[in-house]
Parts: sequence; structure tokens; C-alpha cells
Amino acid sequence: MESQRCKGARDLLPDDMERFRQVEDAFRSSCLNWGYREIRTPTLEYIHLFTAAGTLTPAMLGRVYSFLDWDGWGGERVVLRPDGTIPAARLYSENLSGQKVARLYYITNVFAFEETGAENREKWQCGVELLGDCERTSDTEVIMLALETARAMGLPRVELKLSHAGILKALIGELKLDADAREALLDEILEGNWQAFTGVKSRNRAVLEAISTLMKLKGKSSGFLANLKALPSISKSVKKEIDAFAEVTALLDTMGTGYAIDFTSIRGFEYYTGLCFKITSGGARICSGGRYDNLIGLVGGRDIPACGFAFYIDAITAMVKPLSLQKAEKTVSVKSGQKSAASVKSAFQLAAALRAAGLIAEFDFSGGQLKARWSVDIQAKPAGFIIKDTHKKTQKKVNSASEVIDIIGGFGKLGK
Repeated sequence: MESQRCKGARDLLPDDMERFRQVEDAFRSSCLNWGYREIRTPTLEYIHLFTAAGTLTPAMLGRVYSFLDWDGWGGERVVLRPDGTIPAARLYSENLSGQKVARLYYITNVFAFEETGAENREKWQCGVELLGDCERTSDTEVIMLALETARAMGLPRVELKLSHAGILKALIGELKLDADAREALLDEILEGNWQAFTGVKSRNRAVLEAISTLMKLKGKSSGFLANLKALPSISKSVKKEIDAFAEVTALLDTMGTGYAIDFTSIRGFEYYTGLCFKITSGGARICSGGRYDNLIGLVGGRDIPACGFAFYIDAITAMVKPLSLQKAEKTVSVKSGQKSAASVKSAFQLAAALRAAGLIAEFDFSGGQLKARWSVDIQAKPAGFIIKDTHKKTQKKVNSASEVIDIIGGFGKLGK
């Protein structure tokens, strides 16, 4: 039978959803523990929200799902959100701008068209936004929260890479390019084409050489940034951005947090204005974020300090180990060979008692092969319960539901 599923769409089966919820629960728990509150934005947003923020580069415009929201006389073009941060910024500017500081998080789907359908066109993100806090400690806060969350998800070999959009943009400004050339260069860099600098024609060759050196440099401490300031033709505006970067790395050094500085490690930093970071697990990107102090102003509010990050759930769920085995230890299959009303009632009463005790109870009235460690057969004559441990292949007869709970809840030993 030919698949009826849309190209580029994906079904999440029970095992997939178990891993999804596992990631989601770890993320939500970390956010709540740090004082963040949950929000949810509409799936549809006006497309001008994203073009105003500079998010939709020419290459990206061909990858969004957009259409005219027609009312019979006119309409406006809307889009299936391709990003989680910009809708959150709009939500803040329209509803929460009176707060001095807002700590927000969300779990949402985003959409991007991919022509072949080989990649998912709907993807899921867990995102955090810290809005209104102008202290450099806020950059450190979101980084530490992201690292703690990655550990809570049980991800292996977590590594942090840092870059700085403010330094890059300030250096590009020093090239004194005309508007079209500057926009074309930024579009290439946003797509990850760092070789685009080699084709730039500028009279300021010293800055081009400084950028070339920057692309090659790799560092692991804030001392690396002091050396960066010593590069030739570094202006005061660039040095100011370097100093801001150094403040954050110095804090990370103080807390013993390992990182690598790599300016080519980021892409898609169109609305970022300062520090950017990426977290990998086993070499795969699982999270990225940064500072975006101008974004709220671009979506209708006033410019305020802001930073945040997003975890990529699709990539993470492929890495985490599901908790199925742990759940199996707490799952009980409730069986009854009798189909009488009294036997069915006893089965439902036992199942309710098991669930109240924190166990998982599944019914098995048809004699199926449920994947549970424990099974309980309800006996009519003489009345009682036969508990079976499928792992140890042992069983025991008891007379009451409370005895069933005592044995299974405490993983008691069964006699034959």
C-alpha cells in the first residue's frame, strides 16, 4: 500500500513519543527550577514579522510555508512559524513589556520546506528567552541552564562552542561596503559560507586580513580574546564587542565551565547582536542560542536586552535512552479468566489500587502477551490473586489487594 503521509512529514510512534516526553520533561523541569514560565504562541504569524527581523534571507524565503490570509476583499500574507524566538519576542512586546525582567520558555513546532522531502518539514524545539536583563550574567545564565538541561536529558559528550555576532558584524562594518555588497555578504555568511570573505573587494585590506585571521583562530580561555584585541586595525567599536565577550568567558572560567571559541561554529545569526553559542553531543548540534538586543524593537516593541537558546528535539530524541525498562518494572498486567461482572469489577478495583500506589496497571482480558514484569491473575474460587514475576519466573498466591501492592510495590520475593 502506498503511503498516504505527506512528503517530509513524520509519524511519532509510542516509542518515539516516550523519548519525546522524556526530553520535554527534563527541559520543563530545568526551566521551572530556574524560575522560567511557559508560553505558547500561534502556529500562524504574519510573514512581515520575520522579514522585519531580518530572519528570512533570500535563500530562506523559499523554504517557508506562506499563503495569503484572504478575507474576500484583501488580506495579509501569513506563515507557518519557521522560528520560535521571533513569535516569543512578539508575545513579549504585546503582552509582557511592562515587566522589568521576563524569563520565558516554550515547546513548539517550526516548519521549513525541503524540496526532496528527505528531511522533516515539521521540527520541534524547546526554547528559552531571558528578556529585559541587561547584566552580562544573563548570557552566562542561559548557557549554564542549557548545559544543565543537556545533562538532565542524559546526553553523552556535551561540548560548548562560543562565537560573537557583534564582533563579526562590527568587523564587516569596518569594510565600508555599499549596502548591496554588505547584504549579499551577510546572506552568504548566514548560510554558513565563510569562504565568502575571500571574494570581498574592500580598500580596507587590513580588516580583511584581521577577519581571515579570526576565522582561523581557535581558543579555550578568555586570554585568547586579549590576543584578539591586539590584531592590527581593530577599531574601538570592535574592541568594545571583544570586551563584552571577554566578560562572559571570564565568568565561565571562574565557574570551571569548559568551552571552545570558534567564530565559524555559528550560522543563522541574523538577529543576534552579541555572544552566540552552540552545544553539541557526540559531535551533533543539539542546541544553539545567543544575545539579540535589537529584536524586540524590530517586532514592534522597544529595544531591550535579551538572550536565549533552543534545543532541537528531533536530534535529541535519537540519542536518549528511553525509560521503558524502568517503567516495565512498575507495570502490572491484571488478568481475569472469568468474564463475569463480579470478576471484571474485581479487576478494575485492583487496577485502581495499583495505580493509587504509583504502579502502572494494564488489563489483559484476552490473554495477550503484554510487556510487563508483573502479572496478577484474579481467582474466583477460592477468591484470591496469583502474582507472577515474569523475570524470575516465580509466583505466589495472596488473599488481598493490599498484599499484591506490598509485594509488587516493594519488589518482594515470591515463593513458588
